[in-house]
Amino acid sequence: MLTKRKAVFFYLLFSICWVLFTDIVIHFLHVDRYMLLMIGIGKAGIFIILSGIFLYQMLNKSEQLRKTTEDEQQLSALINSMPDFVCFKDSKGCWLRVNDFGRKLYHLEHVDYRGKTDRELGEIVPFFKETFEHCIQSDEEAWKSGTLTRSEESFPTPNGETKTFDVIKVPLFYENGERKGLLIIGRDITQQKLAETLLLKKEKLSVLGELAAGIAHEIRNPLTSIKGFMQMMKETKEIKDLYIDIMLNELERINQIVSELLVLAKPQSNDYRPLLLNDVIHYVVNLISHEATLNNVDISVENAAPHACIYGDKNQLIQVFINIIKNSIEAMPKGGTIRLYVREEGENIKITISDTGIGIGKERLEKIGEPFFTLKEKGMGLGLTTSTKIMQEHKGTLEIDSEVGNGTNVHLSLPKYKQ
Repeated sequence: MLTKRKAVFFYLLFSICWVLFTDIVIHFLHVDRYMLLMIGIGKAGIFIILSGIFLYQMLNKSEQLRKTTEDEQQLSALINSMPDFVCFKDSKGCWLRVNDFGRKLYHLEHVDYRGKTDRELGEIVPFFKETFEHCIQSDEEAWKSGTLTRSEESFPTPNGETKTFDVIKVPLFYENGERKGLLIIGRDITQQKLAETLLLKKEKLSVLGELAAGIAHEIRNPLTSIKGFMQMMKETKEIKDLYIDIMLNELERINQIVSELLVLAKPQSNDYRPLLLNDVIHYVVNLISHEATLNNVDISVENAAPHACIYGDKNQLIQVFINIIKNSIEAMPKGGTIRLYVREEGENIKITISDTGIGIGKERLEKIGEPFFTLKEKGMGLGLTTSTKIMQEHKGTLEIDSEVGNGTNVHLSLPKYKQ
């Protein structure tokens, strides 16, 4: 690159050569004074023109350099003011630039990070060594994908907090396909993840409370029977096997209901594993059938893919189905029918849950799924929000279509598990 010092040096060298060369040439020319004067004027004119061109180029380069410097300062100020992690790396994974947020995050405020790889920075800041090693792996995955990648990455900080970032990595390539650089942007979503966890717990408690109220009615029936037979045996002083068998059956009914309720009461954790979708549906139908019966609602299941296997968290998927079916039951205050239809379509399992309820208007349907928007008098509006989030985490979808007076259809889609 031509620096200012080199430019001035070449200009002086050219000027000296021009003057000496032209004077020597004129000296050997045998011309009169008039011609000599004209040659001198022409020589000076050419020198002035060339000097003007040189000066113009220098000023133009200086202006471009000034604008470039200003743009770089504005870009630097913008990047450093961002509340996100922004980092640029070269083709070899060496850090070129990181904003103030990133330097503070990784305790690099007083470290010359430029030109260093993640592994080298891990040696300088040992606490983040494991984190930097993970970055090397995820960077390589981004390079191999050849396109924008997005993922969630969590790591501990020295103050004992665990940070979670929504990380976007953009690999850049030259026209010949060689690696050029890597742009990394990470947004701190720690509070968002905590809020989602609390939202999930709150919704589960809400569902559990509503289920408990419905199941309490179902438990009351066998308890009434047991109480009656106990009073009868107390009065008659007779113990018959028939009475005992009936009471044992009623106790078994209570035990089954309570056991199913306790499954939902267990703390949720992401326990992803292969499972049969039919088992999830069968469990939910059995669990909620008590409430459906109390509300004069019939539940029918048509499973065209009884052996369909998916990969996910069974408890979370149970919660999705419970949320949807309970909404359907509540949409039919005078009773009705809920139909579950399961089928395979390509690489996905499709589940349609239909009811014969009152339906949902178009304006309200557009807001369904938004947090704290609800059509219930005592609801919190978190059920479908939570269900949608769970489906997204399972790489699935949840869609609703409805018409006032014609019921509601909820369409679920989950990818098949490939062994």
